[in-house]
Amino acid sequence: MLDEARAFWVRRPGEGEIRTAALVTPAVGEVAVRTTHSAISRGTETLVFDGRVPPTQYETMRAPFQEGRFPGPVKYGYLNVGTVVGGPPALRDRTVFCLHPHQTAYVVPAAAVTPVPEEVPAARAVLAGTVETALNAVWDAGPLPGDRVAVVGAGMVGCAVARLLARMPGVTVVLVDVDPSRAAVAAALEVDFALPHDAPGEQDLVLHASATAAGLRRSLELLGDDGTVLELSWYGDAVVPVPLGEAFHARRLTLRASQVGAVSVARRGRRTTADRLALALDLLRDPAFDALLTGVSDFDDLPEVMARLAHGRLPGLCHSLVYDRAEQPCSP
Repeated sequence: MLDEARAFWVRRPGEGEIRTAALVTPAVGEVAVRTTHSAISRGTETLVFDGRVPPTQYETMRAPFQEGRFPGPVKYGYLNVGTVVGGPPALRDRTVFCLHPHQTAYVVPAAAVTPVPEEVPAARAVLAGTVETALNAVWDAGPLPGDRVAVVGAGMVGCAVARLLARMPGVTVVLVDVDPSRAAVAAALEVDFALPHDAPGEQDLVLHASATAAGLRRSLELLGDDGTVLELSWYGDAVVPVPLGEAFHARRLTLRASQVGAVSVARRGRRTTADRLALALDLLRDPAFDALLTGVSDFDDLPEVMARLAHGRLPGLCHSLVYDRAEQPCSP
């Protein structure tokens, strides 16, 4: 084991850099992981990059193994896949997922990593955190057979939600987005697609993931009477108008929040966060999720890539990082 790795930090809002990171020899019950892939959560990580985490949420929004504090300098991220190169023999050489920031190698408790099923490629496994969020949302939503469901916002989370719903018998799913190119992604996920003004109404359930006020308004408009909008978006420090006038009360609509920080109350007594993450990885055996993997860069380019994502200059869904050409300081 060498004693140094390299990690991405937000130095200050809007500016990132690669720094060295100290490594230690794994103690009993710990693993050393050499990163092969990581991915950027476009919504949360770009808000962190731009310094838009509200001070009231500094502690709530801490990521596992985060270093530093908001708004910066801070080392942040949570979609990491790598190979175990040191630690318990049962995990040695296994591909694992970990909620760890972007870093070439790291040492964490063995309980913090989840083995990736052999049938799941490492490049796809970076979606585990996204699918875990989608799974929790579906548990929160509780769709029933025969339900008409709209997912508004075809980003990473919205697309993952749509795919999970599409696999449920009798559930009709339409993915709604302002970008007509997302129709091709919807087709790969085997769900219908509609632009906002063409989306069908009288929906039993709408899951909103566009992180826009317009998307939230349209979500409420798409509901049938007594329907529910499940809000998945996180807006950072933005103040979002919610149309609770007009027919909101007369139609007895419901607006509820979903957040992955705790297991859905519908399953909390019978599932742990570890159970949920393991199930998310198992669900990633489905090759349809490859439709979410739309861009890849070298780890060394991450400061520039994050700035381009934050400023809307890099379109797509999940943008991944590969570490083949980055310095890999761990050795068996």
